[in-house]
Amino acid sequence: MASKPRAGIPLIAETADPASPFPAALIAIEGSLEAELSYAPATAVEDAYRERLASARRRDRAAGRTLEGPHLSDLLVRHAAKDMPAALCSTGEQKALLIGLVLAHARLIARLDGAPPVTLLDEVAAHLDPLRREALYGALDTLGAQAWITAADPASFAELGDRARLFTVSGGGVREFG
Repeated sequence: MASKPRAGIPLIAETADPASPFPAALIAIEGSLEAELSYAPATAVEDAYRERLASARRRDRAAGRTLEGPHLSDLLVRHAAKDMPAALCSTGEQKALLIGLVLAHARLIARLDGAPPVTLLDEVAAHLDPLRREALYGALDTLGAQAWITAADPASFAELGDRARLFTVSGGGVREFG
């Protein structure tokens, strides 16, 4: 069972695919408006924020920016199995958490829209071991998404075999690889 988010932090989503090498992640958004939402209805929070914005216009104008609002909120990600903030995880675990979140989002979009989204992944296979690369490519196959994946090293695509068309970009042109 996944760990619970910390007190006062609303749980937004949980990714979980027990068969996946990409760990489940607990995610939440933390900020002043989110804190208010823990004890007040959304319409009251919106009204209070609107009033604060109106009364702070001079201050914000002088600062050249809005000094309060959702743009200051933080996305919090926890490695569910380890009950550890992503920021304290290894670089490999962080990448695996992020890939798991991207795949969970793509599955959600496919379920809501009835069609998988076009998925763009830049250098996603870098530093993944062959098992995780194969799992990523398998998850994209299962999703049925059109995926565009970039890599500087063609070996990153070895696990794809004949499941994909490979292209190379150089000298201002694009040509099929191989």
